Amino acid sequence: MQLSQIAAILAFTASAVAQNAQIAKRDPPRNGGDCNKAGWNGCYNPVGLADAMMQRGREFVGFALTIRNDSAELSVQSNTYEEDFNSVTPENDMKWEVTEPQRNVFNFNGSDKIVQFATSRGYEIHCHNLVWHSQLPPWIAAGNFSNATLISIMENHIKNLAGRYADVCTRWDVVNEALNEDGTYRSSPWFNTIGEAFLPIAFKFAAQYSPKSKLYYNDYNLEYNGNKTVGAKRIVDLIKSYGVRIDGVGLQAHLTTEPTPSSGGGVTPSQDTLETVLKGFTKKGVSVVYTELDERLVVPATKAKLEIQKQTFKTVAASCLAVKGCVGITLWGVSDKYSWIPGVFAGEGAALVWDENFQKKPAYYGMLEGIQKG
Repeated sequence: MQLSQIAAILAFTASAVAQNAQIAKRDPPRNGGDCNKAGWNGCYNPVGLADAMMQRGREFVGFALTIRNDSAELSVQSNTYEEDFNSVTPENDMKWEVTEPQRNVFNFNGSDKIVQFATSRGYEIHCHNLVWHSQLPPWIAAGNFSNATLISIMENHIKNLAGRYADVCTRWDVVNEALNEDGTYRSSPWFNTIGEAFLPIAFKFAAQYSPKSKLYYNDYNLEYNGNKTVGAKRIVDLIKSYGVRIDGVGLQAHLTTEPTPSSGGGVTPSQDTLETVLKGFTKKGVSVVYTELDERLVVPATKAKLEIQKQTFKTVAASCLAVKGCVGITLWGVSDKYSWIPGVFAGEGAALVWDENFQKKPAYYGMLEGIQKG
């Protein structure tokens, strides 16, 4: 072999090695993707959040979904690489003001798109929500209806909304946020007109018109084991006392990584406290879910703050895995880019596990570790 030929072979080999090194720096496609394109020698199947949760014998990791024209967001939501999700919760498209803006006039355009998104990917749907004091259309909020009329309005709404999706809603948030911080009932058209019986009545209608769905009571600030937690346990007992089915309690888990102006100095509870709260519900024979998890901080998000946030996401995930009846976790969105936090709490944000550029934050790896080792 001539020296020129040897030199050519060596040059080709060096070029191939360099090319493969560049390829190795990129995330390879998942199994089932374009495994034979772009120079890949086989594919890998990394463990994502939902993968890890199911490997631990639990059901799901989900996210709140608003459908937008953002390819980067869609890539994360659709598990382009890791299997991070297998469930969605409609962020707004199933709420009363959207689905029944006028009495007995229904709009299912947005909710149908959510269902199509989820079913086309084989995802569960945690449907949200049927009865709430907020995001009501004016005709309900100012209706001044009689007891009997308001109950019939509730039934008609649940019949049409829950009935339409009876075969696809894995879970329903039947009643949302019925409690004040001290554990008493919140003022609302439902409570003010019907009294506390509105809760078991709503669950009765949900069971009637969506019999396959698991039925949940959902609220925030239940994680601190205070008076509001006691109130939620009272609701479970109330619904059962009517002989009506309730399957679970959703803890929204809108938490804070550090003391913030909106938190009054509070931070994410310890794992022991979280486990105590979860077990307090499961002892009553219901499942628990973290339904709207995010953990806000005072921006800007420094490296030190993000490291603390990593540990708090780990704590929340680990608490779920430590309690047998905790079946899943839903993040309230995927990226800080679209989080609701900055629009409500000035100067706060960075509450999710992907940043505004859809890069994984330390919080992602904290949550994953909490699932795997919790």
